[in-house]
Order: sequence, then C-alpha cells, then structure tokens
Amino acid sequence: RNMSSAGPEGRKKMRECEGLIDSLVYYIQGAIADHEPNDKATENCVCILHNLSYQLEIELPESYAQSIYMQRRNISNNDKTPGCFGTRSRKVKEKQQDTPLPEEKSNPKGVESLWHSTLIRIYLSLIAKSTRNYTQEASLGALQNLTAGTGPMPFAVARTVVQKANGLPGIRAMLHVSHPAVKKTAVSLLRNLSRNTSLQNDIAREVLPDLVSILPECVPGCEVACETTASVCYTLFNLTQGSSHNARLLLTAHGLPKVIAISMNDSNMFSKASRAASVLLYSLWSHTDLHSAYKK
Repeated sequence: RNMSSAGPEGRKKMRECEGLIDSLVYYIQGAIADHEPNDKATENCVCILHNLSYQLEIELPESYAQSIYMQRRNISNNDKTPGCFGTRSRKVKEKQQDTPLPEEKSNPKGVESLWHSTLIRIYLSLIAKSTRNYTQEASLGALQNLTAGTGPMPFAVARTVVQKANGLPGIRAMLHVSHPAVKKTAVSLLRNLSRNTSLQNDIAREVLPDLVSILPECVPGCEVACETTASVCYTLFNLTQGSSHNARLLLTAHGLPKVIAISMNDSNMFSKASRAASVLLYSLWSHTDLHSAYKK
C-alpha cells in the first residue's frame, strides 16, 4: 500500500508485476463473497488499486494504449505528449464521449482489470456494503481516477457506473455520511461523471436534490468542506449549463438562496467555493425562461 503511492515509476513497476493486480482483485472478490467487506486486508487491497488507477490513462505505454483505444488516423507519430489524447481539440474530445472501448475481455489480466466492468462493480459493491471509511473512500477514489481523463476509457467507465451498473444510489448515499473525506471524494466522482453530456439527465434526476441538500447555508469554515462545496457547485454547473429543466430542479430544491449566500463571501481563504458559486449563478442566469422564477 505504501509502495503504490511512491509516484509514477512505482506505479508503473507494480502495474507490470505479473499476477499482482489479479491477486488483489481475487482477494477482494473473495471477501465480498464471504460477506467480509470490512476487514483490514480488503481495505489495503482497495487502497493499492486506487493508487494504481491514478493517472492510468496518461501513464499507459503508447503502444499498449493504441491496442486498447480506437485510434483515429490524425494522431501524429511524432506526438510526444504522454498518453494518447493530450493535444486533441475540444471537438474531438467531445466526439470521443461516444467512442466505445473495444469489446471487453471476459477474462482480463493485469492492468486490463483496472478499468474492467468487473472491478467497477466491485468498487460499487464495497461502497454499498463496507462501513469502513478508508475502504469507501478508496473505492470512490478509484472510480474518480478512472473517470478523470478525456479519452474513451473515462467515458466508458462513467457509462458503466451510471447506466450499466446502477451505481448512482450507492454514490448518493455517500453524500450523507459524516466522514468529510468520503463525502468530498463522492462529490469529486460525481463532478467527473457529470462532464459526460449523455449522462447528465440521469445524474440530475438521481442526485441533484441531494447535492443541493448538502450545500451549506454559507461558505464553510474548514478547507475540506470548502473544497467539497466548490465541487458541488461545479457539478451543479455541469448538470444545469445545458438544461433549463435541470436548472429548474435546482430552483425547486431551494438551492438558489444557498448558492447566492456562498457566492457573496469575500474571504480569500474560502474564495474557491465563492468563485464556483458565482460561476454557477452566471450559468443559471443564462436560462432566460427562468428569470421570472428566479426573481420570485
């Protein structure tokens, strides 16, 4: 577990270690099957997989990544950017949201397991069944890592979480736990998921009222809570920017007074949350059909 957080070279060596990832996945599967999701070894295994999934997309070897992704012909052979998608235009990145991964292998090995739907479902199962905060946070964090990029893999993982594995109810429950780091990671995962336009309505329907409910009445007084508040605002921004319907959902959930109060804080220390709330307000005002409702 300590070694897996030693940086890019350490992660690379451990991903390449034959049988290591497979053994970790095998152990966790056994713990879930035996109804023991709270043991310390399971926590350690999930934390290792969480660390190994960090920056996975850009750290995959170029030749290996090309065998996974459906590459387009306009990639230059001289592209020195780590990973496959570092210099793409926004338009191409948006198009990749609809680019599926090649058909999943039924029996993944090694690094392939890190983004396979089997492991995604394991994380979601641990989120739902474990009461150990570190296990919950690591499971959420692994999914956050896997959905953080702009290539096909993050969007394929996001679709699996939201549509194929019905993961939103478990993630939504994590918004209401008392442990601040678990809550923060759950919101960060939702922020990543909400970037995928094809999933925004599903996410808004399932969790938008919950996101509004965990917004404080004013800027919170500690850094973790402040970062969580900023992430909530940016998630709501993603969900409402292109949807008047979702903006109205925020309105009916009584979110507007909270967002206004957060945006008006002048303290530099907590400016991140205030700035995020201001960006959200600016976006909400772009829905001109809601102006009269806003004024009321």
